[in-house]
Amino acid sequence: MMTEISSDVIRGYNDTMILYILKKEPSYGYEISKQIKSISDGKYRIKETTLYSAFTRMEKNGYIESFTQDQDPEGSGKKRTYYRITDSGRRYYREKCDEWSLTKDVIERFIELEGEGEENGND
Repeated sequence: MMTEISSDVIRGYNDTMILYILKKEPSYGYEISKQIKSISDGKYRIKETTLYSAFTRMEKNGYIESFTQDQDPEGSGKKRTYYRITDSGRRYYREKCDEWSLTKDVIERFIELEGEGEENGND
């Protein structure tokens, strides 16, 4: 029995998951990866390299923007890079949601659950 989702299967939707989290509030890499793991009930863990590649790509495309902020409220000087979604990112998120709906509809036509669609040999 599978306990985690293959990164190959979900690769095209990493941006969607990240943008979903950023729609609520700006966040930083480690927190976003923790939220993805939590929301997926531990079934998907985004790799750090995958996460930061997505940040770079989405920032280049104008879907997110980064900014630095003090790590602690007392201003210890340690800065952390945060990301926030842009209006363009919100539109892209909606497009990806629509695309997912269509993709899911198509793929489900090819998926058989245990006991469904099995030939009984009585042709």
